[in-house]
Amino acid sequence: MRQNQCIALFIVSSIVWVVMLNYFVLRLGNVNDETKKLFSKLNELEARLDEQLHDNELHVELKQALGEQINKTLHEPLVSENQTDDGELRIPRDKDAVAVLVFSCNRVTVARCLDQLIKYRKSKLRFPIIVTQDCIHEPTSNVIESYKNEVYHIQQPDQSDIPVPTKERKFKGYFKIARHYKWALNITFNQYHFDTVIVIEDDLDVSPDFYEYFAATLPVLQNDKTLWCVSAWNDNGKLNLVDRNAVNLLYRTDFFPGLGWMLTKSLWQELIHKWPISYWDDWMRRPEQRQNRSCIRPEVSRTRTFGKIGVSNGMFYDKYLKYIYLNDKNAEFTKKNLTYLTKDVYDPNFLAVVYGSPITTMQDLKKGELTIDGPVRLVYHDKASLKLITKSFGLMDDFRSGVPRTGYLGVISFFYQKRRVFITPNSAWNGYDPTW
Repeated sequence: MRQNQCIALFIVSSIVWVVMLNYFVLRLGNVNDETKKLFSKLNELEARLDEQLHDNELHVELKQALGEQINKTLHEPLVSENQTDDGELRIPRDKDAVAVLVFSCNRVTVARCLDQLIKYRKSKLRFPIIVTQDCIHEPTSNVIESYKNEVYHIQQPDQSDIPVPTKERKFKGYFKIARHYKWALNITFNQYHFDTVIVIEDDLDVSPDFYEYFAATLPVLQNDKTLWCVSAWNDNGKLNLVDRNAVNLLYRTDFFPGLGWMLTKSLWQELIHKWPISYWDDWMRRPEQRQNRSCIRPEVSRTRTFGKIGVSNGMFYDKYLKYIYLNDKNAEFTKKNLTYLTKDVYDPNFLAVVYGSPITTMQDLKKGELTIDGPVRLVYHDKASLKLITKSFGLMDDFRSGVPRTGYLGVISFFYQKRRVFITPNSAWNGYDPTW
C-alpha cells in the first residue's frame, strides 16, 4: 500500500513537472523545431504516466533523458530569425537583388521614409531594406525595430569621439557621417555581399515609381563604364523649373547629385581605400574621383527631402530644397529601352538638340514674347555670366570643382514658361574650370 502511494505521489509530481516545463519553455518564446519536438515528447510522457503506473523505472529514465534535452535546449543562445547560427545577419534575396541602404541617426521621423519605401516595394527579395543607424538613440532604434522583418537594422559600432581640426569643430557631424558611410557601405558590399546598393537618407520621401526607376537604369549603369551612379534627384527640380508631365525624361549629368543614388560594388572597391574623413559628397565631386564619369538623373525627382533640421542646419532648404517637386505618377521604365542613355548614343543626340536651338536673351525669355516655338538657348561666357543666368531663373548657382549643378558637357537644362531652355557655354569652352 505504502509503495503504491509513493508511486502515485511520484506520478502526480511528474505530471506537475511536465506542465510547468511546458509553460516555462513557452514563456521563453524560442519555439524552434527542437523545442517543438520536445513538447511532443513531454505530451507523450504525460499520457504514458497515466497509463503505466506500474512501470516506475521507465518514468525515471524518461524523466532523466527529457531533463537533459530540456537543459540543453534552454541553454542554447537565442538566434534571431534574421541571423545565422554564428550571429551574422542573414538577408534572403533574389540573385539580382539591390540593397536599399537607409542611413539614420537620431530622427524618429525615419518612419516617414520607411513607410514609403515599404509601401512602394513589390518584392522584399529584390529590394531588401537595411537601416543602418549611427548614434546611440533609443527612440529611433525603437522605431526601426518596430518594422520587424520588413527591414534589417544594423548599428554602427564605433561611437568613439572623432578627431576634428580646431577650425572645423562645428562641422563634426560631417566627420561622423563620413565614418558611418564608410562602415555601412563596406559591410553591405563586402560582408553581406550585395553587388549594388541604393543609398537613402532618413529624411527623404520617395516616389511611387522609385524602385521601377532604379531597376530600369541598373543595366545601363552596369554596361556603360562612363557612368558611375544613378540618382533619383534633380538639383533644379523645383515645380516651376521642370516639365512635370515629362516623367519619362532622363538625363546624363557631370554633377554628382546624391540624395537617393545607386552605385555598384566595383565602384565601392575603387573608393574605399581613399574614402575621406569628412564631406564625402563634395569629395565625390572632385575630378580625381569623378574621372570624367557621369550619373543618370531624372527631369522630375524621385526623391524629396523633408529634413530641414540636420547636420547642414537647413542650408539650401528654405531657398531650394523644400520646393523640389516629387513625381507622383508611375513611369514604366522597365518597359522602355534606355540604352539611349549610353554615352555613344546620348551625346550626339543631346548636342544636336541643344546647339540646334536658337539663341535668345534673358530679357526676351522673361517677357514671354518669343516668336519662335520649341527650345531655346542662353549663352554664358564666364563664371559671372553663368551665375547671373542661374540666379535670375531661380536655379541653384553654386559649383563643385567647376561643375554647375545638373551640368552635362557644360550645359544646364531647365523648363520655363512651358518651354525647354538650355544654358550653354560659348564656343571657346574646352571643359570645366576647377577654380570656379
